[in-house]
Parts: sequence; C-alpha cells; structure tokens
Amino acid sequence: MKKLVIVLMLILSEQAFSQDVVVNKLRSETSRTVKKETDTTTWKWKRGGMFLFSLSQGSLSNWAAGGDNFSLAANSYLNYYFLYRNGRHVWDNNIDLNLGYVNTTSSGGRKNDDRMDYLSKYGYKMDTLGKWYLSGLFNFRSQFFDGFNYGSTPAELSSSFLSPAYFILSVGFDYKPSDKFSLFLSPLTSRWTVVTNKTLSDKGLYGLTPGAHSLNEIGAFATVNYTTTLAKNIVYKGRLDLFSNYITDPQNIDMFMTNQIAFKINKYFSATYSLDLIYDDNVRLFGPDHTSPALQTKSLIGIGYLKPLNVKKR
Repeated sequence: MKKLVIVLMLILSEQAFSQDVVVNKLRSETSRTVKKETDTTTWKWKRGGMFLFSLSQGSLSNWAAGGDNFSLAANSYLNYYFLYRNGRHVWDNNIDLNLGYVNTTSSGGRKNDDRMDYLSKYGYKMDTLGKWYLSGLFNFRSQFFDGFNYGSTPAELSSSFLSPAYFILSVGFDYKPSDKFSLFLSPLTSRWTVVTNKTLSDKGLYGLTPGAHSLNEIGAFATVNYTTTLAKNIVYKGRLDLFSNYITDPQNIDMFMTNQIAFKINKYFSATYSLDLIYDDNVRLFGPDHTSPALQTKSLIGIGYLKPLNVKKR
C-alpha cells in the first residue's frame, strides 16, 4: 500500500511540474513583444533615381510615298533624388536632366530636348500629423547647348547655356499629406532671369532691357508635385509651377508644367511619354514678327533602356 501511495505521489508531482512548465512557457510567449510586419526601418538619408535612353532610326530608298531618306533620334533622361529626414526637419532634393538629338536628311542635325532642373526644398514640421511644413525652396533651371529658331532663315540663335537661366528663391508653406503629393505655396518669392550670352542680352530677350544680363521679379509662387502608380507597371510623375509678378502684369501668370508616364515592359525596357508645357510672358519669340508670347509645348514618345538607380537608405 505504501508503495502504491509513493508511486501516485511521484506521478502527480511530475504532472504538476509539467503543467508549470507549460504555463510558464505560455506566459513568456504572451508577454513577448511581437514585431509588426508593417514596421519600417528608420532612415535619415535616402537616395535613388532612374536613367532612360531611347533610340530610333529610319531609312527610305526609292520610296514613292516620299519622306526623309534617313532619320535618327536619340533621347535620354536622368533623374536623381536625395532626401533627408530627422525629427521635424526634412530636406528634399531632386535633379532632372533631359537631352535629345534628331538628325534627318532634309533638316540636318538639331536637338529636340534640352533641360537641366534642380529643386531643393527644406521644411520644418509645424503640426503633429506632419502635413504642414514651414519651408524654403530653391530652384534652378536652364539648358546645356545652343537653341535656334528654325522658323527664320537662316536659323537664329534663341537660347544657350545659362541664357536664359531661372533662379527661384522662395519662402512659404508646404502641404504634404502623403509621399505622392505635395503643394508648396509662397506669398514671397524672388525670381531671377539670367542671360549670360552677349548676343542674346543685346537683343533684350526674356524680359531684359537690351544689354542687361539679369532681371529680378518679386511675386507669388506655387508648385505642385505628384507621383502615382496608375496601374501595374505604369507610373506617372508630374509637376506644375506657377508664378505671378506683383509689379508687372500680375494677371499674366507664368507656368511651367512637366508630365511623364512610364510603361514598364520588362526589367530593362520601358515605353515613355512626356509632355511639357511652358508659358512665360517675358518670352516673346513667337508670332509673325517673333515678338509675342505663346504657349510652348513639347511632346516626346519612345521605347528604350530603363535603368532604375538603386534606392539606398542610411
């Protein structure tokens, strides 16, 4: 009988010990901090971008329908950005470089795209939700090579490197509800138009008095930036700048708008469509006598090599 009691006591103590192990394990599991899959790695610096190059060529021989015997077009686009985030401070930088060339039998060689654009924007977070920022903005826009007005004979020089060049320095408020959209509004903006080429400055182009090399304007400025994925493998990127001169014809609002849609075909190739619109009341190079402003448009479509520049964070 005593042996039976001892055996029962050993069995019960073993079960109690096993239950304690299970209970303690459950407690430790339930109290353990679980890392959510939505957690993101914190970063201060982030950089990336993309490079696109497209090439098209055509040739005709004894072609009854007519056309140029030879044509060649090449276009390139480089985008690079670097961003900074630290507490309430944000600093966004974006560089766009466009360069295109076309050569035909009848017209010869000429450029069909030429732009350099650098935008830098610093902001200090004003609210806890992080949607409004007190911001300062700097923008530089110009071109690489000479541009000509082919409507006149012979072709007349109409632009060149730093002729014109636009510098914008602005203070205002930036509304950023998401990474896709931002709206910058400024009641106080200084815009400089620079023409370093003596031939162009002597003509008094781009709103400058003849012989002058710069023009300063004070006014209101707004810029909208929007990037989104329209569908699978289709990405849209757009920007709209508006400027109104307080002193001279404030109702004539200058506009710069750029749009780009990229259709990704595979890992290395993409089809792109870009549409740029510009209206500047000071650019009076159009009309019958080449002295009137007009809406400038540029549209390009192509298929070419696409190389995303790796996104890096630290």
